[in-house]
Amino acid sequence: MNVLVIGGTRFIGAHAVRHLHEAGAAVTVLHRGTSANPILPAVAHVTDPGAAYPVTAFPEAVRRDWDVVVHMVAMGAADAEAAVRCFSGRAGRLVLVSSCDVYRAYGRLTRSEPGPSEPVPLTEEAPLRSVLRPYRGMEAQIGAYAHDYEKILAERAVQAATDLDWTILRLAKVYGPEDNAELATVTGFSAVPHWRWTHGHVRNVSAAIATAARHASARNAVFNVGEAHTPTMGERLARLPARSGDPPTPPPFDYAQDLVLDTSKIRRRVGHRDLVDERAAMSGLVT
Repeated sequence: MNVLVIGGTRFIGAHAVRHLHEAGAAVTVLHRGTSANPILPAVAHVTDPGAAYPVTAFPEAVRRDWDVVVHMVAMGAADAEAAVRCFSGRAGRLVLVSSCDVYRAYGRLTRSEPGPSEPVPLTEEAPLRSVLRPYRGMEAQIGAYAHDYEKILAERAVQAATDLDWTILRLAKVYGPEDNAELATVTGFSAVPHWRWTHGHVRNVSAAIATAARHASARNAVFNVGEAHTPTMGERLARLPARSGDPPTPPPFDYAQDLVLDTSKIRRRVGHRDLVDERAAMSGLVT
């Protein structure tokens, strides 16, 4: 299987490349050439300084036939549409890495969408946000890409393709040794111990991406990706070392809205299995 991974040198992408390589795929990674990662196996690289957010043009070296293209860094409509234009008729399938922030429950949590709390766990059929571009205005904090970031529009562009099969993977909050290693997305919410937010260790999440990319049964389907069971923040914190001082003040969200994903579909449809125990992995990071 010939696989192109767009943006596969950092964190989740690098782990996904490793899983694909270990499964026997011939992997090529398209990236800017500005970062290296020691976990990457010996795969082919195509470097292009223009491969920055949004990736709207592709070098000639990758404008060829692929069994699967895995797009790790499509942030919105422009880059998703560019990928569809480039790989329609060339790739067997385009795998889009998306986010659970597409769900209306996320808008209810952040108070951008009025209304009652959404029931959880959220299946792939749960309603999506109607208020778009949730991070516009936060460019100084999280980067220039926040201005046009919108995974809903990226998903729509991929699903509208007429000559290209697709798979969409909506990720939970990912953590691991290379990123979110201090579990700020847990310890920062100690003041709301009842609240639940689905997480996923990077090895498990990247294995799910690689598995979906390799399995034909993932064609033209949407999957949630994350831990099978989502504890409360209080339950997570009880397994972590106690922290001194006053608990940090969490963002001014509506914590009556949990952000819990039902991740059973990807396990059932393509046979994804976790590689590491989520409870042990999270505890092991900070002990």
